[in-house]
Amino acid sequence: MENGNEKPGYLPLAIGPLRIWPPVVLSPMAGVTNAAFRSLCAEFGAGLFVGEMVHARLLVEGDPYTVSLARFAPDEAVRSIQLYGTDPGEVAAAVRLLVAEHRVDHVDLNFGCPVRKVLKKGGGAALLLNLPLFARIVRAAVRAAGAVPVTVKFRMGVDAQRLTYLEAGQIAVAEGVAAITLHARTAEQLYSGNARWEAIARLKERVRDVPIIGNGDVRTADDALLLMRKTGCDGVGIGRGVLGRPWLFQQLSEAFNGLPVSSDPEMTGVVAVIKRHLRVECQYRPQAQVLRNFRKHLKWYLDNFAIPTAWWQRLFQADTLAELIATLNHLANTFGSHPNLHSRPFSIAGNESVEE
Repeated sequence: MENGNEKPGYLPLAIGPLRIWPPVVLSPMAGVTNAAFRSLCAEFGAGLFVGEMVHARLLVEGDPYTVSLARFAPDEAVRSIQLYGTDPGEVAAAVRLLVAEHRVDHVDLNFGCPVRKVLKKGGGAALLLNLPLFARIVRAAVRAAGAVPVTVKFRMGVDAQRLTYLEAGQIAVAEGVAAITLHARTAEQLYSGNARWEAIARLKERVRDVPIIGNGDVRTADDALLLMRKTGCDGVGIGRGVLGRPWLFQQLSEAFNGLPVSSDPEMTGVVAVIKRHLRVECQYRPQAQVLRNFRKHLKWYLDNFAIPTAWWQRLFQADTLAELIATLNHLANTFGSHPNLHSRPFSIAGNESVEE
């Protein structure tokens, strides 16, 4: 994953034996970062592409849906997945299963999920309130993983009054993690307000033994470079900023390699990416299921274009893949060069429901 073309001032992201160049990580997002989406992002550029969060107990029990989340594309160079659990024994068993049967190369532990249903069970960001249990879970995972690197991802804390990220970082290092990702918000914030990049800088100052990956409000390649310059972090996590924009990984590769950064595609190019995404999805799931689940992607891909309402209705009501592709082709042919339909300034508003 190194190419020798690193831009001066930036180094590959070292996670155990892995060397990630450019130093960018696709953050795991529930319902988004499946094998198809990871493959699509990898077609545009390099990095570390982390699979969706899986529940440790359900994975060990063999729950079919959970097991399906741990599916990898045949050509994935690094098999990376995120794990969630509240019981050290269950987490250890899940890690052993992932290493032995799924042949993963990297396990990330989720301590940052702010979704209420996860917090109510004491998981995700709620574990930052129970640092002794946090330590036991990390220790169990690291021991079970053997030579496979284990990383952690967490937020600053549950709320502004209970910021535990610095202590959590020190504990994680003591228990043997290979890297730490900090989403620079509290759980209470969800995805509102601005990410507090200064917290990433403070964690980097406090924790010097492992790489720190900064996460939050990275929407462009320039944002990624700025985050690294301002905080001194070793890598950048990209989450909601890539929704409907997998070509961001091409732009990131260009930026980190010191090349001119390409522009976002206009509608004709976006439609071509959508069709490619659909075809890759259909390699993994039945067509009817793909169509149901793809509507959110259509919204993300096309929301920055002033598309008439009637066209949205046609896109969302397509009953077959062929009908949807025909509608997309008609959309591109009809409006692809219309000056009023060029991409508007990118916004991630409305993506708050994505668990990242």
